[in-house]
Amino acid sequence: MISLSVCPICSGQSFKDYLVCKDYTSSGEEFHLKQCNFCEFVLTDPKPDPQEIANYYQSEKYISHTGGRKNLFDTVYVIMRKIALGTKRHTIEKHSTGKTILDFGCGTGEFLKEMKDHYWQVTGIEPAKNANTKAALLTGSQIHSSLNEIKDTTFDVITLWHVLEHIHDLKGTLHQFNSLLNDSGTIFVAVPNFESNDAEHYKSFWAAYDVPRHLWHFTKTNMKQILENNGFKLFAILPMKLDSFYVSILSEGYKNPNQSKLISLFKALMRGFFSNLKAKKKMNYSSLIYIAKK
Repeated sequence: MISLSVCPICSGQSFKDYLVCKDYTSSGEEFHLKQCNFCEFVLTDPKPDPQEIANYYQSEKYISHTGGRKNLFDTVYVIMRKIALGTKRHTIEKHSTGKTILDFGCGTGEFLKEMKDHYWQVTGIEPAKNANTKAALLTGSQIHSSLNEIKDTTFDVITLWHVLEHIHDLKGTLHQFNSLLNDSGTIFVAVPNFESNDAEHYKSFWAAYDVPRHLWHFTKTNMKQILENNGFKLFAILPMKLDSFYVSILSEGYKNPNQSKLISLFKALMRGFFSNLKAKKKMNYSSLIYIAKK
């Protein structure tokens, strides 16, 4: 485990306890969230180092790396992911130009396949070996394991769909993205938002804290700060409305594990609907897409 002494956003060196969350996906361990006393950025601390954290992804429950259907919740995830693919593509085509795309943390490759099927030139990065292999088979394209393998090329679009919160070196990685984006390029970053109503309702049971795999926990203010600190200009924030339903389904299961699945599903869907309803005024949806340019 490694502990952070300096905030990656404001360089503050003073933190307070924020929340204690359990890893419901693999280990069952508890992890602490701390909050910067200056910019209020929330982070998992201490956290596994880059080598050790791979062990926390080794679970059939971590569906973004398995791609399969194991139970009702996984099936719901797969259905929602399929619906979301087209929405993501339309969002990118509306807010960017060009046809070259780098998807960082591409998982099993479904999004890249959607883009390739619509005549985009795709490049993927996925460090997890099993997911990398599945993505390569699905897309028929080479999937890299790290940014360092990308040489002498730039992209019109870079995407991170729920990936930034997993990256140990926030500033260094964002700096690399800046250098890989062409002068008129656009970056799309989707992350959970713990100021959402579903996060406030489920508290430590909120599935999008996903400790220890999620190292950082963002607000709109934090995201704007860290993008601007690394050479990007934020010009739009968009909601991911389906996420409140899926996250609430998982969270309800964590909070009430002995509850019948039908009751859990009903309560979660109602919470997702209510969360989206409450989110409209301040754009505090369960997950948000940040769109920025150099």
